[in-house]
This record gives sequence, structure tokens and C-alpha cells, in this order.
Amino acid sequence: MAQGMAPAKVAETSKGKVLVDAKGMTLYTFDKDSAGKSACNGTCAQNWPPLMADASAKASGDWSPVKRDDGSMQWAYKGHPLYTWVKDTKPGDTTGDGVNNIWHVAAP
Repeated sequence: MAQGMAPAKVAETSKGKVLVDAKGMTLYTFDKDSAGKSACNGTCAQNWPPLMADASAKASGDWSPVKRDDGSMQWAYKGHPLYTWVKDTKPGDTTGDGVNNIWHVAAP
């Protein structure tokens, strides 16, 4: 990631403005995560793939890399680790919002 470049961008969806990855896929937060720590591993991470960061990623503004249980790095926004949702099939989909009342679109 270039200096000053955010790992995600903002897009307009049916849920309003949300953070999206480089492919335009909606990003989500998980209520069970704690600040700077992902609680979504194993099967959870297969359904909610983390927004991965390079090992050399550095914090910038509201963005910070967090270490996952397997040692890999994931992006967090304002301390909240970010994920995509396997059931979103095209950019702008927000089908993961409200799943089990613990998944929410990531608002900028």
C-alpha cells in the first residue's frame, strides 16, 4: 500500500455510504471483535473473509493492521477489523448487513 493510500474506498449502496474493498465489495464489522483483535477465525473467516493486509502494512489515519490468530495481518478501520461476505456476489451488494444481528456494513 502506497503511503497515504487507504486500503479501502467509500461507495454508495442501498445502505448508504459504506467502505468497500479494491473490487468494490462491501466491507463489514463484527460485534464480537474487540478493538484491534479479530474474533472471526476458522469457519467464520471462510464465510467472512478478512480484508488482508501485507505483513509490512503500517497504520495510517483511521486505518491500522491487526494480527490475526494465525499470524497473518488484517486491516482495521477505527480499531474495527474488516471483512467481506461470501454471499455478496457483486459490487454494491450488502446482504451481510444484520446477519445474526452481529454483522454490520462498515460506515466511513
